[in-house]
Amino acid sequence: MPTPAVLTPAARGAVRGELLARADRAPDALALFADVSAQLRRLLPYDSAVWRATDPATGLMTAPVRTENTDKRGCWDYWECELFDERVNRFAELALARVPVAALSASTGGEPERAAIYRQFLRPRGLDDELRAVLRVGGRPQGHLSLFRARGRAPFSAAEERVVAGLTTPLARRLRSYAEPVAARTDRAETADTADTGAADPAGGAQAVRNGEFRGGGEPGLLLFDADARLVSANAAARHHLAGLPPGPTRASALGLAVPAWLHGVVLQARAATARAATAGADPAAAAPRIRLRTAAGRWLTCHASCLHGADGSPQSTAVVIEPAAAAEIAPLLADAYELTARELEITRLLARGLATEGIAAELFLSPHTVRDHIKAVFDKTGVSTRGALVGKLFLEQYEPAAAAGTVRTQR
Repeated sequence: MPTPAVLTPAARGAVRGELLARADRAPDALALFADVSAQLRRLLPYDSAVWRATDPATGLMTAPVRTENTDKRGCWDYWECELFDERVNRFAELALARVPVAALSASTGGEPERAAIYRQFLRPRGLDDELRAVLRVGGRPQGHLSLFRARGRAPFSAAEERVVAGLTTPLARRLRSYAEPVAARTDRAETADTADTGAADPAGGAQAVRNGEFRGGGEPGLLLFDADARLVSANAAARHHLAGLPPGPTRASALGLAVPAWLHGVVLQARAATARAATAGADPAAAAPRIRLRTAAGRWLTCHASCLHGADGSPQSTAVVIEPAAAAEIAPLLADAYELTARELEITRLLARGLATEGIAAELFLSPHTVRDHIKAVFDKTGVSTRGALVGKLFLEQYEPAAAAGTVRTQR
């Protein structure tokens, strides 16, 4: 690709401002990746790229994924190398680094061939350097970025690393915001709400999410992968769930079902976790990968995988389950998007269980006055004014599309 014109400091600042403005306007993660990439290329040249959303609890790749100028096998080869062979600039380590950005050439002292990712992924594709970043905010990874330069180009410079480093937090904050409900619906039966009195609401929406067990409609999907990570079986529910997810890089299977890059990553992560557990003599179930994904319609799913073993104890196939997410699994994502503190989330969960102010105070050994202050802060952050609306926004709204799909409405 042509090298961008040299920009003055003022022009660079203007491009950065436009980049962040477009990120703020992007309606979803895929649009953000596309819009930001178009502006980022004006600040530093690169020939191909991969943008990935991640689960902030685990740092694992989830949907959506955007690739630019990469071959069809690229995502699979890259992630397999990252999980099994790479020792340089691993994403798990970058997520904990003071600056979550690193260029391969600089990290290897100009000897990128020391890295498995160079030998197995870059060099065979005519690429010479990679700049990777973890998009994180509040210590949690919201996405990964990989930029590549072709052979013959100058390596990524320290100044270019600083450019990307300055974008990681604002982009992560915007990615985090997509966990918020698609639409803020606060017009739930407020006449039955009890926010002003602090009384419990056992018959309202809170009852539906008691103990975090409420789930949206839909059956669990089951997929089976063989020892070579090839899809060999899938039920109808799995096909249904996969069809509802955002578009991204996929690989064909013998079943005629396209396997997304993130799903292949979950399978590889399960096998890697099993191998590590066997080496350490630990329980592989404790490290089984689990991610959360949002469908194009705004519903949340969870995906988890585990290896099945043969009679000799060796790992054979890998079973993957995709199912509607329980409210308790999504609440932390929503709380993080609204920047609730740990105490505020704790109080919100007790509200969802139907506890009154006095009950929450007794449970947490706080004064009722302190509890009311926390509830007011939560209302301000989430933009609601009643307890019922709060429970609906954090626990129920993501299930409304599924509920609506299964509802037959008649008119007289």
